[in-house]
Amino acid sequence: MNKKIKSKYKATDFREYLNERLKDKEFKKYFDEYGKQLEISYAILKLRKARNMSQSELAKKIGTTQSNIARLEAGRENFTVAFLNKIASALGGKLCVTIHEKEKCAC
Repeated sequence: MNKKIKSKYKATDFREYLNERLKDKEFKKYFDEYGKQLEISYAILKLRKARNMSQSELAKKIGTTQSNIARLEAGRENFTVAFLNKIASALGGKLCVTIHEKEKCAC
């Protein structure tokens, strides 16, 4: 029996969805406030997985708990530059931070 299941949900391109949501001033305010934190969290998650390292292994290398790493990767943890530097080193990476004039920033 090969019946096609018709979905009542339409697939949405995330960029389109985000662009639409960013038109809402309150949403944009929070996105601007927390967006970079989420980008950093996702970058850490991707690099950790690329290194085939568990959250527990990373936590042990930098002297914290697995739950702290989980919160950090979920974007629910604030972090210092020193903490980010520890993470970068433990993952065999390097922390790079740049600050640009708003008009010249490509991010």
